[in-house]
Amino acid sequence: MKNISILGSTGSIGTQTLEVAREHSDKIAVAAISGNNNIALLKEQIIEFKPDICCVMNENNALKLKMMLPYHTKTEIVTGMEGLIAAAEYDKSEIIVTAVSGMIGLKPTAAAINKGKTIALANKETLVTGGQYIMDLSKKHNAAILPVDSEHSAIFQCLMANEKQAVHKIILTASGGPFRGKNEEYLKNVTEEDALKHPNWSMGKKITIDSATLMNKGLEVIEAKFLFNIEPERIEVVIHPQSIIHSGIEFNDHSTIAQLGLPDMRVPIQFALFYPHRMENSYKSLSLSDIGTLTFEKPDLQTFKCLSLAFDALKSGGTMPAVLNASNELCVKLFLDKKISFLDIGNINERVMLSHTPSKIDSIEAILEAEKWTKHKINEILRTAS
Repeated sequence: MKNISILGSTGSIGTQTLEVAREHSDKIAVAAISGNNNIALLKEQIIEFKPDICCVMNENNALKLKMMLPYHTKTEIVTGMEGLIAAAEYDKSEIIVTAVSGMIGLKPTAAAINKGKTIALANKETLVTGGQYIMDLSKKHNAAILPVDSEHSAIFQCLMANEKQAVHKIILTASGGPFRGKNEEYLKNVTEEDALKHPNWSMGKKITIDSATLMNKGLEVIEAKFLFNIEPERIEVVIHPQSIIHSGIEFNDHSTIAQLGLPDMRVPIQFALFYPHRMENSYKSLSLSDIGTLTFEKPDLQTFKCLSLAFDALKSGGTMPAVLNASNELCVKLFLDKKISFLDIGNINERVMLSHTPSKIDSIEAILEAEKWTKHKINEILRTAS
């Protein structure tokens, strides 16, 4: 029996992880979970999965949850960042699924790594901001980092039976999001509702907006560089609208191996939880004859500048990816709050990067300091614009 902690159990990845745990209840036990606003769902999860620990980030919500639970409930309710770290470090848990969105995942993931836990990584921000520092930390504490993102999971699987030194390039596929093929003029007036209509995947708001701007793919490029220790020049992004080929590798003999499957996040989640073994499940099987046609195209880097900015951030190095990530996180929130336009997301990200002089990352504090600088810079930009 494997014991797992799920940081962000009420979000898209978290709930799908619980679906996997439900399907394999004889092999997986949920030892700790966390959430924030959706305490009704947390209540249901506690009653069904009976975790030892549940972290609720907001203290008032934690008190409400306690009142909602049956009196005989044994789950300990903890709060705040301290509680989230406790769930990540929990002795009983072997695997920590980091499914929280945003920078909030950095500290608990680092804490779990320090304890030598296996990380099923779904929180992009950890590697995007921490980069080599996080990879060195995992090596120091012998903590495996297993990718949950479908694209990175695909690359990881393609590498399993092949020599890493034989890799010529990594091919990251992207659906293109809801605005594939649209020009800048069209994007001037798109709304939150338009941007949240992803053609293939059911995801949270932040990652869905990132998919629409192609920033999600940019963040995955940054992650891939550190996960697979490969130069950015050897990472190619290809638009693949059907989301059947999740990514692939071209080797030095110019043969290419790719991983295919229907767009179902439960598959890479299950793979990470049971690695190196493959388990049967009840999910739908891929039929290529039913799909019929797979198409590919180059990304429009001029219209969707966020993807280019990610490559630029990698070239600059140091704190630049952390600054880009923090800027984008704030810009997406501003867009969802209807305070900036869709195109402003990329434009503000670019302005923030041009204003930043990158420095070395040698601690979590250095990353948080870069985030603090970014917030100040964006406030300055917004004040100037108003």
